[in-house]
Amino acid sequence: MEDYLVRMENIYKSFPGGVQANRGITLEVRPGEIHCLLGENGAGKTVLMSILYGLYKPDSGTIYYKGKKLDIHSTKDAIANRIGMVHQHFMLVPTLTVAENVVLGQYPAWKVINDMDKVHERIRAMSDEFGLDVDPAKIVQDLSVGEQQRVEILKALYHGADLLILDEPTAVLTPQESEHLLKFLRDLANRGLTIIFITHKLEEVMQVSDRVTVLRDGKVVGTVNTSDTNPRELARMMVGREVLMELKKAQTEPGKVIFLVRNLRVKDARGLEVVRGVSFEVREREVLGIAGVSGNGQTELALALAGLIEGEFDEMRLDGQLITKRDLQRLHRLGMAHIPEDRQKMGLILPFSVAENFVLKTYRDEPFARRGFLRFDAIRDYTRSQVSKFSIRVGDIEEEIAHLSGGNQQKVVVARELDRQPRFLLVNQPTRGIDIGATEFVRQQILAERDAGAAILLISADLEEIFALSDRILVMFEGRFMGEVPPDPALIEQVGLMMAGKTVQVSD
Repeated sequence: MEDYLVRMENIYKSFPGGVQANRGITLEVRPGEIHCLLGENGAGKTVLMSILYGLYKPDSGTIYYKGKKLDIHSTKDAIANRIGMVHQHFMLVPTLTVAENVVLGQYPAWKVINDMDKVHERIRAMSDEFGLDVDPAKIVQDLSVGEQQRVEILKALYHGADLLILDEPTAVLTPQESEHLLKFLRDLANRGLTIIFITHKLEEVMQVSDRVTVLRDGKVVGTVNTSDTNPRELARMMVGREVLMELKKAQTEPGKVIFLVRNLRVKDARGLEVVRGVSFEVREREVLGIAGVSGNGQTELALALAGLIEGEFDEMRLDGQLITKRDLQRLHRLGMAHIPEDRQKMGLILPFSVAENFVLKTYRDEPFARRGFLRFDAIRDYTRSQVSKFSIRVGDIEEEIAHLSGGNQQKVVVARELDRQPRFLLVNQPTRGIDIGATEFVRQQILAERDAGAAILLISADLEEIFALSDRILVMFEGRFMGEVPPDPALIEQVGLMMAGKTVQVSD
């Protein structure tokens, strides 16, 4: 046990409703290593690390830290034992300064008030030492996402962390920011810090880690040295079968314009303009990708196009037909399908059965209804055929769809929308939060729809997905398009700069 800084032994954790997040997990982390915790959403990674950081208490199991048994009852216990954690969703107070966030809740008020000059001085010194470029006097809400993440890391280092846990740290970063972060983590490990890095991105695992532990369905599949493995083997461990690592995208010739919008403007709930006069068109047999860091207007863009929130525009046409504001029913009648960003809030009704969710948009139509009455046999037959066609894992089609995994819920949404054979398909974050096997399937279905003649608008914060599926890419920053690029992986650096708001000249 002396060889390990941390040993979490036989950890079990369940939640109300019978969800078992951790099922007898044993994890061993060596001092000074970068240890990746790999697995898809729902595998139990974040729950396990939340136990180590004191956010959850395990149902059973033992934690050993620095050779001794350790009981962690709260985050204060974890911090006192020099364990720090940077969460996927930052734990910062936007209206406070960097320095105030760093010391918040850690010291008596009188000490903080009297020592703020020293706090500023120490933050500047640590910022210089680690190359973090953090100004202690800045208000957090005025910082970029990348800068806020650096504040979170500095906060952990300020309190003397020997072990740093990072949960999906690159999910909200541009490629350049991600590259800088991974190099920074390697530098920290070289200084003796131990790092646990939660991710589901195989390329990051191979680039930064020393060892990898793979979780699936709340259990450890195995722990391997990174130098002894490869992305294909890790994907197989995550999913339990061979995974197609590269999509085969057929060459197609785009046809006529199916969807166009001119000068679209959208305001958010606060009345601030978040989509600022964008124009584009999508053609038959074409995937137009919109890349960008989350929070730059993509959500509002998709909702306005789907008619779910108010938007102003000079012109919108679907298959040549003029569309007026909030003409949602007409959009669907003219052949638009929408796979929303949040399947649970906008794509499904969770207390409804799988069968009921399959006919949410068509229950009034033949063969599912006749003379105003539902035909349940027809609904069940249709649902069974779709479950089989799309390989959806479900025990009973009458069970609540809330009981399905995220990947299978997403498959229901995709199957329902694609079965309508849309002329225009609006897809927002199609593979967010689903496992690598479901991701592979959904992406293949999108390309099949494109090859069948649909015009597809793909919005995704996953650059790998954008490059793999798109025929053209628009880059969005603060509600505007920074430019258009072809899906050439050699241009990923330029796309990253555009995602950060830089104007870049890209030649075809």
